[in-house]
Amino acid sequence: MISNNEKNIPIKKYCRFKKAGIKYIDYKNPDFLLKFLNEQGKILPRRLTGNSLKYQKKLSLAVKKARHLAFLPYVADGMK
Repeated sequence: MISNNEKNIPIKKYCRFKKAGIKYIDYKNPDFLLKFLNEQGKILPRRLTGNSLKYQKKLSLAVKKARHLAFLPYVADGMK
């Protein structure tokens, strides 16, 4: 958990997929998937995104499918 600087109160991360009620992560939507990639095109870990294990696995599969079908690049120099 991240602590708040002023009062040292921990800020709980949440899974945005559970909160929004998303059941299926669409691999054909590269704009959405780009939110979970860093500048080099690597998938961000759970500790940074706050995703649950279930949705992190679904997300990684969607990114890998999108890379295979050339919706996303495997390696990028300054994607964002």
